[in-house]
Amino acid sequence: MAVKAIARAGLLLTALLAPHSMAAPKSELWSFWSEHQPQSSFKVDHQIWQALLSRYVLLSDDGIHRVAYGEFDDTAKAKLREYLDAMSRIAPTQLDRDEQLAYWINLYNAQTIQVVLDHPKKKSILSMGPFFALGPWDEPYLTIEDKPVTLNDIEHRILRPIWQDHRLHFVLNCASIGCPNLSQTAYDAASIAQQLANAQTAFLQHPRAISFTNKGRLQLTSLFDWYLTDFAPDVSEVLAYLAVQRPDLAADLAAMGGNANAKIDYVYDWDLNVVD
Repeated sequence: MAVKAIARAGLLLTALLAPHSMAAPKSELWSFWSEHQPQSSFKVDHQIWQALLSRYVLLSDDGIHRVAYGEFDDTAKAKLREYLDAMSRIAPTQLDRDEQLAYWINLYNAQTIQVVLDHPKKKSILSMGPFFALGPWDEPYLTIEDKPVTLNDIEHRILRPIWQDHRLHFVLNCASIGCPNLSQTAYDAASIAQQLANAQTAFLQHPRAISFTNKGRLQLTSLFDWYLTDFAPDVSEVLAYLAVQRPDLAADLAAMGGNANAKIDYVYDWDLNVVD
């Protein structure tokens, strides 16, 4: 046991010192959740979550959305718990695809906020898991349709394999500065396509997603390293994708030429996205 604890401590220390080097779980379908009801007219109510987002997610001068975790009083905490409990009573397999998509994204983000509130003295979500665990993502905080569900389940066994949409990486928030912004608007089935497009545009316009150093090296969010094949088959095609999304950088991206990966630094800031 002692040897195992030391090994896990070393893993956590390595991640904290070099977080960009972490590997992401593979996209592997949990087939139970692939069921859906195209004719369903049920609409999930996200009003409580919307009220919390409007009150506690703030836009900073640097363009990053930060959360006023310290301002959550007992009433707000109870409201978040009420929302999570209400989501747990819904059977997502009985929803249509767009309702499902909004459901899982909002649930993921809301549960992430709950995790942070449960660890008020922690400075990074990486240290918010069980003893010596690397983050909270494998903890079964949720029970949905009588099945224990983790944050990793939602992202890697439900959302990624079912929807196969790279823009999902721009709407899931990990309570960190390096992560795409936590939206101030709850995701909604009626507008989910536009919300995905908006999230992609917003994140890729920010320097924590893509920028060039004064030495001409390309800095990319580690999302493009961890989830490369969600975006494109290889690095050169990721750069082509970025050139379309950022035409102002297209010439610089094209100039990178062969062996582009050797000229890229992948970066990610795991500091908590808390209001300063």
